[in-house]
Amino acid sequence: MSFLNYLVSGLSLGSVYAIIALGYTMVYGIAKMLNFAHGDVIMVGAYVCFFAFTRYGLNPFISVILAMLVCTCLGIVIEKLAYKPLRAAPSLAVLITAIGVSYLLQNLALLFWSSNPKVFNSIIPNKSLDLGGLTVSYITLFTIAVCIVIMIVLTTFINKTKLGKAMRAVSEDKGAAQLMGIDVNTTISVTFAIGSGLAAIAGVLLCSAYPNLTPTTGSMPGIKAFTAAVFGGIGSIPGAFLGGLMLGVIENLAKAYISTQISDAIVFGVLIIVLLVKPAGLLGKRAQEKV
Repeated sequence: MSFLNYLVSGLSLGSVYAIIALGYTMVYGIAKMLNFAHGDVIMVGAYVCFFAFTRYGLNPFISVILAMLVCTCLGIVIEKLAYKPLRAAPSLAVLITAIGVSYLLQNLALLFWSSNPKVFNSIIPNKSLDLGGLTVSYITLFTIAVCIVIMIVLTTFINKTKLGKAMRAVSEDKGAAQLMGIDVNTTISVTFAIGSGLAAIAGVLLCSAYPNLTPTTGSMPGIKAFTAAVFGGIGSIPGAFLGGLMLGVIENLAKAYISTQISDAIVFGVLIIVLLVKPAGLLGKRAQEKV
């Protein structure tokens, strides 16, 4: 049963990666930008929930909603101030700006909240279910369930709603979408808003399972979630979901059966092997260049 325990735990961790990766893949798929500050938005969301729930005793649901609202507004502000002026700039300029925004958020967190770790009280009861030798915590079940619900809702939103269709149009061709009357700037801002709101949920779930909260909490999960998005196929929502789950399972099994010290190296090694075989990722499509 130990293998099943590791597998379920890996799916829980992978669900968090998947939720974060959805933000990366949406922004890249629609705006063609790599928002490396996304991991630090996770940290901000976790801090907001921490102060609302742990310090001020607000209802857990209200605390999560507040964290989502703050991160949604933060995502819009970041897009307007940092990325919108660089729409026509080379990708290297956008990448450097994203790294700069990431360090800015980390240092502002250090300034306001110090580097001392905060003990995050889980919003989910710290109980477990014993299923015939398989022990599954409520946090694990809740995390997996939330990831599945988000995936279903987001897929339905993208495929069925008017705004979702506008996002797909902007993803295909910004110029043509604008000629068809789609407000490209608003569509991109909404994309950042949705991704940042999801980052807040991921931050709360991550800190509920791993309760230490610091200004750098979102850095490594952000990098791994970006890896998951590339693994599944950057720009593909199902790919981000699949990549996140697989990355979490691989990492957890590597820690359990090989070594905790080299588990990250194994994860990135698997990514390299997959990209050598499928350069566009598991569910990604190779872009055809017009000449």
